[in-house]
Amino acid sequence: MPNAFPIMPRRLPVALLALAAMACGTTDAADPLQPTGTTGRVRFVNVITDTTRGRVNAILEGVPFGVNLTYTLSTPATLPAPNTANYAAVLSGNRSLVLKRTADTAVTVATLAFTVGASEDRTVYAIGGAAGSAVTAFVTTDTNTTPAAGQVRVRVVHLAPTAGNVDVFVTTPGADLAAATPTLSGVPYRGVSGYLTVAAGTYQVRVVPAGTAAAARAANVAINVASLALPALGNRTIVAADNATGGAPLRAFVLTDR
Repeated sequence: MPNAFPIMPRRLPVALLALAAMACGTTDAADPLQPTGTTGRVRFVNVITDTTRGRVNAILEGVPFGVNLTYTLSTPATLPAPNTANYAAVLSGNRSLVLKRTADTAVTVATLAFTVGASEDRTVYAIGGAAGSAVTAFVTTDTNTTPAAGQVRVRVVHLAPTAGNVDVFVTTPGADLAAATPTLSGVPYRGVSGYLTVAAGTYQVRVVPAGTAAAARAANVAINVASLALPALGNRTIVAADNATGGAPLRAFVLTDR
């Protein structure tokens, strides 16, 4: 398989230094990557529910892509400047992402295969791991079009197996759940909503078990993001997740897509 990130000759020493640094578990990473040919973009997010295997280094097509990534962290956003970006360019086609334990890089946690098309944005989530279960890939296609002036695009990715099917409420902060209409209903585990376009502003996001009676919603909130600022012209992904070792208490985190 061709290298997804062909590195110009002047970059080779930097890449080799980065590989050596990864073996030591440092936070160093390679210089900006320079693919040639038809490309898409990729982002990796760590949702591994295992504290032993959950701190990882990411290697994309043999090139360092992220170091010391703990639960909910993503790359390339966590790379040192000037590499910080929401996504990294990668040659289109079938690709692989190898995860190594940061504490012992001789241990491969998982090899995640994915496909990215030309001009496509993909997010590769590493999921699983609780109670010794396998770590596998969950891949989404991200549509990062620009919203209209004063608007923001937002979606939900449900990666909390403990939660089961859920109803999601996106409301003004403090709104009465009993009087609210679910923004999304019956979202299953591994469900990915479509993008919602809303006015920029501050919102509250609450998740309850699917079908919870209106009067019982407030007492059965499984995830509560009390204050979420959604900026104009932005795209955001809200990820519902278990805690770092699996199970409750559940949580949510937000990814900046653009």
